[in-house]
Amino acid sequence: MTRHDYEAKIDPSKRARTGLIGNVAPEEDGNPALAEWDSASLIQPDMEMVRQYRLDRVRAELKSRDLAGCILFDPVNIRYATDATNMQVWCMHNAVRYAYVSVEGPVALFDFARCDHLTDHLRLITERRPATSWFYFENGPREKELVHKWAGELADLIRSHAGSGNQRIAVDKCEQDGIDALAQRGITAVPSCDFMEHARYVKHGEEIKAMRRSVNTTEMAMAEMWRQLKPGMTENQLWSILHQVNIARGGEWIETRLLSSGPRTNPWMAECSDRIIQAGDMISFDTDLIGPYGYCTDISRGWVTPGKAPTNEQRNLHAIAREMISYNIDLVKPGMTFRELADKTYQLSDEFIPNRYAVIAHGVGLADEYPAIRYAEDWEKYGYDGVIEANTVLSFESYAGRVGGHEGIKLENQVLVTETSTEVLDTFSMDLVPE
Repeated sequence: MTRHDYEAKIDPSKRARTGLIGNVAPEEDGNPALAEWDSASLIQPDMEMVRQYRLDRVRAELKSRDLAGCILFDPVNIRYATDATNMQVWCMHNAVRYAYVSVEGPVALFDFARCDHLTDHLRLITERRPATSWFYFENGPREKELVHKWAGELADLIRSHAGSGNQRIAVDKCEQDGIDALAQRGITAVPSCDFMEHARYVKHGEEIKAMRRSVNTTEMAMAEMWRQLKPGMTENQLWSILHQVNIARGGEWIETRLLSSGPRTNPWMAECSDRIIQAGDMISFDTDLIGPYGYCTDISRGWVTPGKAPTNEQRNLHAIAREMISYNIDLVKPGMTFRELADKTYQLSDEFIPNRYAVIAHGVGLADEYPAIRYAEDWEKYGYDGVIEANTVLSFESYAGRVGGHEGIKLENQVLVTETSTEVLDTFSMDLVPE
């Protein structure tokens, strides 16, 4: 196989000021978020620093587990380790690109054919090669043949740096055929996602700058959703606004379709539909948005559709959900265990417990990520312990919907845990009528 070792070819002066996908020249950069971020005094993140920090985190986690390196297929993990992107959503269900990160050697990106130019600006990628895929869609009955070609190429690369030393390699997502083919070449592949989740857990200050910009873009989209919300539009029409504003500002995709109205808000988790929204309907939604720089903004709001005033029941549901989320955020401090938070969390009354949300809080970074902190009621089945650390970001969730009730409301805040306190990163109104 031909190696593709070379220095980045793009003149730094020609790179985008935003550091977003595309690397357009500054004079050609028409991203409307630039002026919005300036107006909000949101400082541009140093993405070179972010990339080095993230790679160092991955290597530290590998080293602590006595692993010589890792093979990454998950596009979000590849993004974290290398900042390389290419057809992210498509690659989530087609294993067409991957990366090898060694603890002390190269960072090799195996990408889609003729795509080297997409990552010219990423100096931490030391080698680029065309990927060898072996999934059935692309290779049909030749998949068994090509998995051995894939394994041979990686084994040669690993041995060229490890020699006869440690050849234990973590693999985040890989079918058994790949693990077996590596084993036949003397490479011990350890299926594991924990090292990447723990690497992604603690954030650098420059990552928080990128996240603040993603949150700002999300809130621009929410403001437009509220401005356009009116009786007679469908849930899908309202939901589409979130996509449009995000994409126009360099955002990337949305993970779910969690927007519902009226009776579809209880129980929670109904995906948005063609239901026509009525005056006075409760609208609840969860952004689950991958925004600029690839950072997730995961926040939720509940609104009452213009045309009728909020009912007493809507106000009561809103008050419960809001009290719950505020109470839980106020509990948090660095060093607190997940179990301690579960034991101390806001107590819903019996009529709300069966419809409770799945978690009290979860991590947020390039996507929803470790940890998932469960309710005490769910601890025996799903819970696990750990420690809330400083410089982590957690999304706190609340849902209030009575069993058999007409409507429910979902609220969520994205929270930075600092050395001494917490900061809610999202600032959009929590009111039922945000005006």
